[in-house]
Amino acid sequence: VFDSSRDREPLEFTLGGGQVIPGFEEAVRDMEEGEETTVTIPPEEAYGQRQDQAVIEVAREQLPDEIKPEVGMQLEVLSAGGGSFPARITEVNDRTITLDANHPLAGEQLTFEIELVAVG
Repeated sequence: VFDSSRDREPLEFTLGGGQVIPGFEEAVRDMEEGEETTVTIPPEEAYGQRQDQAVIEVAREQLPDEIKPEVGMQLEVLSAGGGSFPARITEVNDRTITLDANHPLAGEQLTFEIELVAVG
């Protein structure tokens, strides 16, 4: 289990609003209020396939001095076009740091237990 709304407020979203992964939205599209279902969503309808080109190695000296890199730490990486994207540190050694910009669930088939509690 990577997430659950069972013990908190239900997840609220607008169909067609792009607020949830496409496979989840498709799963609830034809559900009725009070209905429950279990659905398995392939990577293509979730967070996509893992992309090898989204894993990069950078020299440690490219990080600001105040950042002490650790595996699992998330950094905001500046792109050449001026934007930024999140990347997790997956490896640290004396000279380099390996960053992975894939979503942590990329490449994974996801299973959801869904209960549609209300339609508004």
